[in-house]
Amino acid sequence: MKSFMKEFKEFISRGNVMDMAVGIIIGGAFTAIVTALVDSIITPLIGVICGGIDFAKWGVQVGEANIMFGALIDAIIKFLLVAFTLFLIIKAMNKAKELKSEEEAPAEPEPVPEDIQLLTEIRDMLKEKK
Repeated sequence: MKSFMKEFKEFISRGNVMDMAVGIIIGGAFTAIVTALVDSIITPLIGVICGGIDFAKWGVQVGEANIMFGALIDAIIKFLLVAFTLFLIIKAMNKAKELKSEEEAPAEPEPVPEDIQLLTEIRDMLKEKK
């Protein structure tokens, strides 16, 4: 039993498990932000542009059952908006990261002029003769 607990403790304390846990928590918080952005700002703007259409209430009645296909349309639209918003945010973050890495990249050394290179070779050859 102690061996099992020791293995479990090692598994939990591994860096990749902890990184995954942090990623899931941050992802959940980020999802809430993006969803709020879509629900509070983008969807109302689209509603104004489309004349206030509310797909969620669209449906048909078959016998006693209400088939609310509008809710599916609404969910698809919200998914696409969330995905597109997330795409734009990640694209901006990648661009910022790319610019930062370009600034941090060490400059390539300037090539040594040919005359200096020849003088260096001559100096090295003279050192070898001595």
